[in-house]
Amino acid sequence: MGRGRRAAPVCPLPQRDGIDPVRLRLPGDPDRAWPTVRDHLVHRFAGTVGAERVDAMLRDGRFVGTDGPLTADEPYTAGRHVWFHRDFAPEAPVPCEVGIVHRDERLVIADKPHFLATTPRGSHITETALARLRRDLGLPALQPAHRLDRLTAGLVLFVVRPGDRGAYQTLFRDRRVRKEYEAVAPYDPGVALPVTVRSRIEKERGVPAARVVPGEPNSESRIELLEQRGGLGRYRLLPATGRTHQLRVHMSGAGLPILNDPLYPSVLPEGPEDFSRPLQLLARTLEFTDPFTGERRLFASRRRLAQWPRSIHS
Repeated sequence: MGRGRRAAPVCPLPQRDGIDPVRLRLPGDPDRAWPTVRDHLVHRFAGTVGAERVDAMLRDGRFVGTDGPLTADEPYTAGRHVWFHRDFAPEAPVPCEVGIVHRDERLVIADKPHFLATTPRGSHITETALARLRRDLGLPALQPAHRLDRLTAGLVLFVVRPGDRGAYQTLFRDRRVRKEYEAVAPYDPGVALPVTVRSRIEKERGVPAARVVPGEPNSESRIELLEQRGGLGRYRLLPATGRTHQLRVHMSGAGLPILNDPLYPSVLPEGPEDFSRPLQLLARTLEFTDPFTGERRLFASRRRLAQWPRSIHS
C-alpha cells in the first residue's frame, strides 16, 4: 500500500474579514540558497510587494508557523508550513445586502445581489458573498457548492460543513439541479420561441467575453417568452449546462441581448461600476433532491428585475 499524504497542520490564524490566510509549504532547497526563512520569502515575494514589505511583515509578526510568529533570522526548513494574511486593496462596497432564503445545519441558500462576486477572485476579495456570509452568519467554514456570475443576481447554494460539500457539488456536476433563470431583454416578434440553443462556447483567461466557436456543442439553454410589455420581453431561461456566461451568450446570439449587459453583443469600455444599471438576469429557482435526506428541495429568489415594467394593476 502507498503511503498517504500527510495532512497539513491546523492553521494557527483566524480568518480576517471572512477570508482565509494564505498557507505556504516551504519547498526543498538542495542548493541551500535560503539560509533563513526571510531569504526565501524575499525571493518569493520581492517582485510583487518588495523586500521592504516582507521585512515589515516579519517585524510585525505577520508570518506565522505552528509555533508562532517567525523571525527574520529563523533558519530555513524545507517542508515547513507558513501562514499569513494578504493586504487587501480597498474595494467599492456593493450597496445591497445578501438575502437569506433558507438556512439549516447543512445549507445556506443565499439570494445574491447584482455586482457581488460569489467567491474571492481578482480585485474582488472582501466584497464577495462568501466573505460577507462568513462574517455576518458566524460560519467560517462556509463554502459555495457552485458559482454565480458577479453581475447576475439570485440563488447560490452554500454548504455549512466542509464534509458535505462534495455531495452537493456532485449534484451540480451531474446536472441533477434544475436551475431556472429570468431575464429582461428586447422583445422581437421575429424570434421564434420557445427555442433550445446549443453551441460550443470557449472562454479564454484574461479575455472578458466568451465566444461561440465551431465544434461539438458543449452548452445548451432553453429560452421561453413569459410575457412582453413596452417593447421588452420577460424570459424564462433553463440551462442544461453551465458554461461561463452561457445564458448571456445564447440570448445575445438569438438576437435578444439581456438589458445592461456590458459584454454581449459588444464589450463596453471599463469604467466605474454603475450600480443603477444592473444586468437584468436573475437566478430565480433551484430544485434538487437532497443527497442526505432524499427530500425534494425547491427554493425561489425574492428579488425582482428592476427594469421589467410594472403593469397598471401591480
